[in-house]
Amino acid sequence: MSVRELVVLGTASQVPTRHRNHNGYLLRWDGEGLLFDPGEGTQRQMLRAGVAAHDINRLCVTHFHGDHALGLAGVIQRINLDRVPHPVTAHYPASGQHFFERLRYATAYRETVRLTEAPVTGDGVLARTAAYTLEARLLSHPVESYGYRLTEPDGRRMLPERLAAHGIAGPDVGRLAREGVLGGVTLDEVSEVRTGQRFAFVMDTRLCDGVHTLAEGCDLLVIESTFLDEDETLATDHGHLTAGQAGRVARDAGVRHLVLTHFSQRYGDPEAFERQARAAGFTGEVTVAADLVRVPLPPRRA
Repeated sequence: MSVRELVVLGTASQVPTRHRNHNGYLLRWDGEGLLFDPGEGTQRQMLRAGVAAHDINRLCVTHFHGDHALGLAGVIQRINLDRVPHPVTAHYPASGQHFFERLRYATAYRETVRLTEAPVTGDGVLARTAAYTLEARLLSHPVESYGYRLTEPDGRRMLPERLAAHGIAGPDVGRLAREGVLGGVTLDEVSEVRTGQRFAFVMDTRLCDGVHTLAEGCDLLVIESTFLDEDETLATDHGHLTAGQAGRVARDAGVRHLVLTHFSQRYGDPEAFERQARAAGFTGEVTVAADLVRVPLPPRRA
């Protein structure tokens, strides 16, 4: 059975708190798992969330600040300790190659798994599979940072009433879907496009073109909202977003489910982030992320 959900492992900005671990987010996409920004403590959070090293197919690092990358050493060693039976691919900014190498070989261990390094060198597609296309877009932060986007290929939805009108049933439905035409009836006449699902992961950044491109039409958008709107100047100076800015991005992009995360320890009321995103005009579903919550992708668009 296919599962598409986000498992939140940590939500703190810069430093962990008593209630929030450093960053860490696992996207389950059918039979694959993509681990984004494993900060310090991610390996233990995986245990608490019921996530295994075997669940990881890709590591996706937005940038090399400690709260987004220090957990790489432990996660990579755990992948090898558990002898994960499939190859794992790591994506990260190419400018941080030396940081990745230091983390990958931080201590001695036995390598048992093929880990492919696939550094990001600019905007564009990183991988195409039958299940999704993974792409990256440059963000705006004091160090080079990229956001990631997964897009499922569009499919077709058969329309039973049109099939019945043309007398097409049983095995002939599958044949028409495969061949595109049957007895003079084309696939377009008895089906419609089913838009593929879209997911984006946007971490440390100011507002920029990359943010809007990543968010466009997303079913699920995970986006940093480090600061509240009253501290917008501070957010811009440090290369971050506010809750209101995140809400406006989601509103303008037609996002269905907005996940706010990466919260500064200076704030004591998590619900203030949702209030400000709502005040910015976003009317879709909002999750103010907490450690160890699971967020399913919304049902497919009608």
